[in-house]
Amino acid sequence: MRRVVITGIGVVSAIGNTLEEYYDSLIRGVSGGGIITHFDPTDFPSKVACEVKGFDPLNYLEPKEAKRMDRFVQFAMATSMMAVEDSGIDFEKYDPYRVGVLIGSGIGGIATLEKEHSVLLKSGPRRVSPLLIPMMIINMASGQVAMKFGIKGPNKTVVTACATSAHAIGDAFRIVKSGEADVMIAGGSEAAITPVGHAGFCSMKALSTRNDEPEKASRPFDAERDGFVTGEGGGVFILEDLESAKKRDAKIYAEIIGYGATADAYHLTAPDPDGMGATKAMEFAIRDAGISTDDIDYINAHGTSTKLNDAVETKAIKNLFGERAYKIVVSSTKSMVGHLLGAAGIVESIATVMCIRNNVVHPTINYEYKDPECDLDYVPNEAREMNINYAISNSFAFGGQNASLVFKKFE
Repeated sequence: MRRVVITGIGVVSAIGNTLEEYYDSLIRGVSGGGIITHFDPTDFPSKVACEVKGFDPLNYLEPKEAKRMDRFVQFAMATSMMAVEDSGIDFEKYDPYRVGVLIGSGIGGIATLEKEHSVLLKSGPRRVSPLLIPMMIINMASGQVAMKFGIKGPNKTVVTACATSAHAIGDAFRIVKSGEADVMIAGGSEAAITPVGHAGFCSMKALSTRNDEPEKASRPFDAERDGFVTGEGGGVFILEDLESAKKRDAKIYAEIIGYGATADAYHLTAPDPDGMGATKAMEFAIRDAGISTDDIDYINAHGTSTKLNDAVETKAIKNLFGERAYKIVVSSTKSMVGHLLGAAGIVESIATVMCIRNNVVHPTINYEYKDPECDLDYVPNEAREMNINYAISNSFAFGGQNASLVFKKFE
């Protein structure tokens, strides 16, 4: 089994559209929350979201290309191009069948679907765009990236709601580790801040209604949390066999060493109250990494800012680590970027890797009031310098699908 390292990163988020902007905002505790501008939210109970600002697809794509892609695919293309440039990799020097793509999305091209459904109702079926299906389907993110770079190896798509891109990273990690490919472009993308998408989450009463303070609406583990804040954006890792990376003297951000995946098999949207699905995902990831629970320094939590999820994740951490749970540092990236659904795992994994690389843990912002059920060290409001050798990134999804990843400081 080969060692797998991260040699390139691309990210688009509500707090930065480059890796440098994103990481700087994380460490400073910048909130991406605001009142929705993508549509008129007047009639919606929740008017808050973490929207990507200042993103221009024409910085990455020709106008004709951009017009043929849903926003979620545009994010996938942009972040893949950033990651490839960041890695310095030249795919012309690789066998194209030894390079693959695995980019997921939880919802995919819902904006395109809504637009063309309106056309159908207004003008009839003959006016619906022939590009509806190829713009909407989730696998088109991986497909378009492969076409951009001439990549002909494993090309797959994961769709597991809020665990999507964590599963994508984990599955791509195993593809490289097993020798099926030498390089994988892996991550996720989401652009679901649309009227129908937002209305659906509102009807579930899943979203925060702190409309008077949108920048404080996402408050994981805080006693006054009242729901998650939808985010958008995406991210990509270049995952590479260590020997391949060494041969080209590549910059290495960190090493990925473990992956665990489980199912709660309990409820459509609620986590199993005993937290054992999440506990086992972390346990299996640590076992896969060949380390022990005593080695973990930091956990990047799923941390959604919902009553049930934050309490159950806290319980899961205590299930696995026992009394040592109180010595492990935990923080939630979602406090700043919101919940990116299918892209949550990748933007949070990027945060985890950058914290390892720079020996600093980003804060959980908007943490003001202690919840007796959430009693761990959540790094409230200010970043903390500390040495991080091993870290976990958690992602848990509707449908009870769980994923945990273990990252290691590269040596």
